Amino acid sequence: MAMLPCTAAFLLLSFLQTVKIADSQSFIGINYGQVADNLPPPSATAKLLQSTSIQKVRIYGSDPAIIKALANTGIGIVIGTANGDIPGLASDPGFAKSWISTNVLPFYPASNIILVTVGNEVLTSTDQNLKNKLLPAMQNVQKALKDASLEGKIKVSTVHAMKVLGQSEPPSSGSFDPSYGDLMKGLLEFNSANGSPFAINPYPYFAYTSDTRPETLAFCLFQPNAGRMDGNTKINYMNMFDAQVDAVYSALNSMGFKNVEIVVAETGWPYKGDDNEVGASIENAKAYNGNLIAHLRSMVGTPLMPGKSVDTYLFALYDEDLKPGPGSERSFGLFKPDLTMVYDAGLSKSNQVGTKSMCISLVFRVFCS
Repeated sequence: MAMLPCTAAFLLLSFLQTVKIADSQSFIGINYGQVADNLPPPSATAKLLQSTSIQKVRIYGSDPAIIKALANTGIGIVIGTANGDIPGLASDPGFAKSWISTNVLPFYPASNIILVTVGNEVLTSTDQNLKNKLLPAMQNVQKALKDASLEGKIKVSTVHAMKVLGQSEPPSSGSFDPSYGDLMKGLLEFNSANGSPFAINPYPYFAYTSDTRPETLAFCLFQPNAGRMDGNTKINYMNMFDAQVDAVYSALNSMGFKNVEIVVAETGWPYKGDDNEVGASIENAKAYNGNLIAHLRSMVGTPLMPGKSVDTYLFALYDEDLKPGPGSERSFGLFKPDLTMVYDAGLSKSNQVGTKSMCISLVFRVFCS
């Protein structure tokens, strides 16, 4: 039976709107580290990013060349203060104001700065003074943004290692390490009051290195597996990423902060490593990042947070050849210094355009026949 033209037009419009929403993919970001001596210039990197579906970039400092190169691209930019700046930011509101004046005001809004992260994995460091100064530092940075009329436009947060969780299995029993106590409560009150995200670094790769059974690898790589049952909720988790994110959600919920948004500030898989590093291979890295991206695009969410995808920053844009530690630490990059892909994780915009055109053509044939 022929479909009425107005019905066909409505359905086609609905489809195109769905495609547009999926295409924006504001939930896919990437980490742009600079501990290297062979990186391409920021201008070339900006062009590379525009050829991908990556919508957000996190840098670990506030390099003006990178921030400037990303101007007028629409790409969201996360900048960060160094851990060493935290005592000064905490004790001197003037220093916080100067930091914002130097690292934000000359570039915004042409450069779409969306978040300032104060320090990285501070709570799990061994420096108690740094831990105590973290919240006051964040408060002073927040006040500096408010004084610059940027409150609400640019958020302030900090980034945590998964080790802030005292318990993560099963996901429904996720809870923070009680040793952080009032420090964590204060940070979460800040997040809640200012609408800023709780940023976390889940790495299924590290979970696999401590449990190298084949079924664990499949669970970590979003590949077919039997799943892992949460005895409390009777939810059968099919991948480690969802399990880790839901454990964080449960920890937030247990402290009365379930409405604080979760952002995955780092996650990735190395494509090579030292001889004794199991699981570090191009095949596994491509499977993890490619399947994670597909999972995010599906918008299915996690079992405890269905129907949406958490903002997720892949680690990393490039290898960082000057990083210390095992070989894997220098082998997380998705792109080479010559701007070619280390492997195809499905981030190319041209691939998506082809897929989208095929879908639109199919819809036209169905609706217009």
